[in-house]
Amino acid sequence: MYPELFRIPIIDYSISTFGVMMAIAFLAGFWITRRGMEERGFDPELASSLLIYTMVGGVVGSKIYYTIDVGLRTGLPFSELFLARAGITWYGGLIGGTIAGIIGCQVNKLPKLPISACIAPALAVGQALGRVGCFLVGDDYGKVTDVPWAVVFPQGAPPTLDPVHPTQLYEIAWLLPVAGLLWSRRNKSPFLFGEYMALNGMGRIVIEHWRVNPPILGLTEPQWIGVALVVSGATGWIYQRQKQISAT
Repeated sequence: MYPELFRIPIIDYSISTFGVMMAIAFLAGFWITRRGMEERGFDPELASSLLIYTMVGGVVGSKIYYTIDVGLRTGLPFSELFLARAGITWYGGLIGGTIAGIIGCQVNKLPKLPISACIAPALAVGQALGRVGCFLVGDDYGKVTDVPWAVVFPQGAPPTLDPVHPTQLYEIAWLLPVAGLLWSRRNKSPFLFGEYMALNGMGRIVIEHWRVNPPILGLTEPQWIGVALVVSGATGWIYQRQKQISAT
């Protein structure tokens, strides 16, 4: 585990492995989105503009989600939580990035549905790379276990000397095949972004069984979000499929 790569001299600022992986995730997402836009005949240079919108929206959305979630549960000041280096939550980033991406499409006069198909595989790859960062800093691990592949995180967030499920790796093992499937269906699916949402939600619902989040009405908070993603993604897919059939 390598939570810190190095410190910048003079200002003594820590560069974390998670921050580096997040930057790599954005760059990989940009490359995949640009490739998809080029294939569909859109100006690939506009991918840079969309990257800025989704990057800013994703970071702000993740911080807002973290601030509200943790603030309501702990009573800590919202301003302190929002400005903390911690708290890059994926689902908050997905919401914020999606809203910002829609605004970016509107500003750049790009059709939202085809562009969302270009972005869907990029999201799965970016999320997997982000989970590499989580693993390297020891965040979002699972329950204590005696499985042979259990990992300890003595410098984790929080630290643990007990062997635990490396649930970050479980998500990576799910998301990379999902990314490959989405890429293979990029010109076939009526609503590829919906497929990403549903597959993302399914993976999280299952993987949560090995994590430590407390249940609310039988499911954990991420599982409820996963259910919402499955329902929303499937509903959107069915709607777009029906529109496709009606138009033929």
